[in-house]
Amino acid sequence: MKIHVDCYAGHRGEETPRTVTLGENVIRVTEILDQWLAPDHRYFKCRGDDGGVYLIRHDVASEQWQLVYFSLTEALPPGTPH
Repeated sequence: MKIHVDCYAGHRGEETPRTVTLGENVIRVTEILDQWLAPDHRYFKCRGDDGGVYLIRHDVASEQWQLVYFSLTEALPPGTPH
């Protein structure tokens, strides 16, 4: 799924996702859980302000972002009803 991502460029020029837009829904990134950086792709595992966990991928050559994985249940404490 193609998405829109707004980023913040830190003091070293590395971009970090701040918001993820899926259709008309804007999710604010509250935490970067993990990241993998390669020359051609960058992956960020993020927690959104909706409690969801998102894995997003940035294709450096095409400047496109994609939603690779989403889980709401991963973010919920054990025993929480869905």
